Amino acid sequence: METYGAWSLIPTLVVLGMAILTRRTIESLLTGCLVGLLMTDPIHVVSRGSDILLGVLGNDTVTWIILVCGLFGSLIALLVKTGGVLSFGDTMTRRIHSRSQSLLTTWFLGLIIFVDDYLNALTISASMKKITDRFGISREKLAYIVDSTAAPICILVPFSTWAVFFAGLLEENNVTGNGMSLYIDAIPFMFYAWVAAAIVPLVALGWVPNLGPMKAAEARANAGQPMPDGVDDDALEVDENKPRPHLLNFLVPIVTLIFFTWYFDIDILRGVIVALAVTLTLILSQRLLSFHETFDTALEGFKAMIMPLGTLVAGFALKDVNDVLGLTDFVIGTVQPLMTAGLLPAVVFITMAFLAFATGSFWGLFAVAMPIVLPLAESVQADMPLVVGALISASAFGSHACFYGDSTVLSAQGSGCSPMAHALTQLPYVLIAAAIATVVFLTVGYL
Repeated sequence: METYGAWSLIPTLVVLGMAILTRRTIESLLTGCLVGLLMTDPIHVVSRGSDILLGVLGNDTVTWIILVCGLFGSLIALLVKTGGVLSFGDTMTRRIHSRSQSLLTTWFLGLIIFVDDYLNALTISASMKKITDRFGISREKLAYIVDSTAAPICILVPFSTWAVFFAGLLEENNVTGNGMSLYIDAIPFMFYAWVAAAIVPLVALGWVPNLGPMKAAEARANAGQPMPDGVDDDALEVDENKPRPHLLNFLVPIVTLIFFTWYFDIDILRGVIVALAVTLTLILSQRLLSFHETFDTALEGFKAMIMPLGTLVAGFALKDVNDVLGLTDFVIGTVQPLMTAGLLPAVVFITMAFLAFATGSFWGLFAVAMPIVLPLAESVQADMPLVVGALISASAFGSHACFYGDSTVLSAQGSGCSPMAHALTQLPYVLIAAAIATVVFLTVGYL
């Protein structure tokens, strides 16, 4: 296969530059794909591009994501339409009396709903945004709190979807001992996740000030406009004067979702299918909605996820183009000669965090990287749990920071702001957490 060396960085740089200038995600991703295709085969751009899109849409993982996100949209739309979310909001509102309490409650819920980052991002944002609106908190800040308790919290729990995936990946790479045991040993060394989660309450209490674009978003919210202009939140709107159903109409589907996700070996698709079935039973048995209104609402909820799903498909397409260009191999090959046992964890974190951020790949990328990084760690006699902690921290950073990553997109969608607005407002806090984590990896690596 032809290698492109440093030229392989060009499509990713185009995407990042265009995304920052235009604040348009899908267009930036597709432009990056086009640039990459022109580099690899300028004569057959159309055929190669269509092959990549067909390959992405035929990918089992992409199909799984489309089903999960679409059905999640249906579930949330039904809970909102019936007033279940507002019942939960009313209950929480009676116990929340300040801005900081509303943000700390959002953070605390994120610590509790740790099974899956999709479950976390969509459920908490939809449940809390009416409450945070009441205290003049921007939707961007809500999205930041939610996103910071998605992947960063999921990787710290040994029976989340992230833990199951990475433990299996470690097992496949013939690590010494059991894959899950090594994963658990690495949890104390997942420094980015610990730092990112710890910064949230400091932001909620105002001890860390509003930085950069977040300052402008909060000023707009304080002026009476929590939701930014140009955001369509209609799919999740409901009549505020409508009588509220019992709180159990919200709690039972959510508890069902969590329990059956765990019951089916952390399979959130099966969990959301069961939760939808339970929700439909509750709605029809209590006549909360008519038959036609129920299924129209479910369809509208699914449709509300079209834009974020389009972003994810474009992100997967960019990953395939970057794979053809050899971006991952180039970056790892460039830094490999710099490796020592003490330096390796920090270099692994920085390198893989950049790649995860640039490619939007937080699981698939590490299937490629682990066969390179783990033998390298053994050869320089580095501390294996520390290196694994650095690898998985980098994955969490990518999910948290990437402008077009699934967690970023879903947190923004659920909170009611654009993915670009969310990504830019949370970026200063993400970079602070990454900088602190890098210093810690360097320090611990040389101890």
